Amino acid sequence: MSASFEQMRANVGKLLRGIDRYNPENLATLERYVETQVKENAYDLEANLAILKLYQFNPAYFQVTVTSQILLKALTNLPHTDFTLCKCMIDQTHQEERPIRQILYLGNLLETCHFQSFWVYTVCLCLFVSPAFYTQVKVWMSKYGWTENEEGQIFIFNQEESVKPKNIVEKIDFESVSSIMATSQ
Repeated sequence: MSASFEQMRANVGKLLRGIDRYNPENLATLERYVETQVKENAYDLEANLAILKLYQFNPAYFQVTVTSQILLKALTNLPHTDFTLCKCMIDQTHQEERPIRQILYLGNLLETCHFQSFWVYTVCLCLFVSPAFYTQVKVWMSKYGWTENEEGQIFIFNQEESVKPKNIVEKIDFESVSSIMATSQ
């Protein structure tokens, strides 16, 4: 992470400590911080929740793009409850807007363990949003050894080839279990 990001994180941390946490004048700074989190591949749940709370208090300031980015960052932190926390802070009317509705659907697929549907939907969505994504997928396929079958399905990893059995052997001496045996009689 860059030094500028660390400086921004420190500044936002100071904003969130006091009464300024809920000052709508700080929304621009906090929203830039979300964009920086996306660019720097970082994550700050506390700051993101503060933004969503400010949107609750000040509905006129609501930003679909920022909220979508917050949801996607929280989604990447599953199985932690961040995604659910963020989702619950978004007004129901905004949950019906695109792309928020689509992100919530993706979150539901992951939370209910419908992984195959998640990947199919994600790839289709990415191809629709950016045809250049397909080129990137080809690069990843080449780099990581992924394969594509006749129907166009991409197999990311072959579990059977990577699972390695492990034998665990524990040695316990008699002294360590003798007190347990004595109390069980």
